Amino acid sequence: GLDCQEFISNQIDKKYGRDTKLMYFDVTNFHFEIDKTDDLRKRGKSKTGRNDPLIQLALAMDADGIPLYYKIFPGNTHDSKTFIPVFREVCLKFNPGRVIAVADMGCAASNNIYYLKGGDRDKRLNGYVFSFSVRRSSKKFKEYVLDQTDYKDINGEIPTKDCDFKVKSRVDVRSISVDVNDNTRKNYWIDEKQVVYWSAKYAKKAKAEREEIIKKAIDIINNPKSYKKDTVRGAKTYIKNIKLDKKTGEIIESEGKVLTFDEEKVKEDAKYDGYYCLITSELDMPASRVIEIYRGLSEIEDNFKVSKSDLDIQPVYVSRKESIDAHVLTCFISLVILRLIQRETKHMFTPEQIITCLNKISCSHEHDNIYLFNYSSPIADAIGQAFNVDFTEKRLTLKEIKNILALSKK
Repeated sequence: GLDCQEFISNQIDKKYGRDTKLMYFDVTNFHFEIDKTDDLRKRGKSKTGRNDPLIQLALAMDADGIPLYYKIFPGNTHDSKTFIPVFREVCLKFNPGRVIAVADMGCAASNNIYYLKGGDRDKRLNGYVFSFSVRRSSKKFKEYVLDQTDYKDINGEIPTKDCDFKVKSRVDVRSISVDVNDNTRKNYWIDEKQVVYWSAKYAKKAKAEREEIIKKAIDIINNPKSYKKDTVRGAKTYIKNIKLDKKTGEIIESEGKVLTFDEEKVKEDAKYDGYYCLITSELDMPASRVIEIYRGLSEIEDNFKVSKSDLDIQPVYVSRKESIDAHVLTCFISLVILRLIQRETKHMFTPEQIITCLNKISCSHEHDNIYLFNYSSPIADAIGQAFNVDFTEKRLTLKEIKNILALSKK
């Protein structure tokens, strides 16, 4: 798998060039519809809430959104534990120079930050832009987020009450706790830029999502026997005195402790609706650029969405490790080709549109040495123009078809 990934990357670099000064990282998991686990397929924290055995897939993507490298991990591996092995392999195989790594808070562990920097305060071996949880942060940081001083709107002005976006940033010193060995952790100080922004769109979305969770929490309180560990996910945070049986996953009704709705927790969470925080090693980088870089991470999330649905990467029906590797590699190659098509057609079409179009392009034998191509569309024409393949020709001889295939391989 790795040799193939390296070959693909080198070919892309030769033909199109690669920008690896920015590198996006994300982790997802894929389920297997089986009962028993093994060394690779383990039960872990499913992204979709399923209880099936999983594998973890960590993916690195270059600055242009083209997948660069992936690595498979056992399904019970925490997201943060996948980062260093993947980053190390990428640097060894592709020699990208200084990299700014971009990832969500699942990868923003202190160990990863220390590894990227190559040490503590004065080190700048590599950089990072990570998301950072406001709700799980310190009291002091929450106060900074809610303090409306220094926020500016999109035009750099003092925000009005009806503004839909505001941002502020600062450089601060933060303590991180790093694993020295298996049993010892050591605290280090780092200088870090913190970018905090608020979006009316995010606030509305967060409120709507919480209202659904509240409905579920109230139903759990009223009907506890109808729920188990797998189905209380998310809503449990708003229920006081809830306990789950470790073996059965059922809700335990303790004597004298009634399930009650946690109104204070709801009020506390609501304070931070719409607020988002990014942390970066790049102290001089403008806040707007930090936000722009992080938004590119949505590309990698789209990659996983496409993989799971249109490329049929899950559920996975093979069982041997070699077969699992081959299945994921096949999907990875398809994903690389898909992203290259998107880039060469100026991102005019969604992955779904491209896949649908390519599946419809076919030919049938009409008579003698003539083959009929009976599908055409603006998407097919655009792809053809980008890769020097004329899809407007309706009838071709076998020799002409072979010549087109030969040209497309150059």
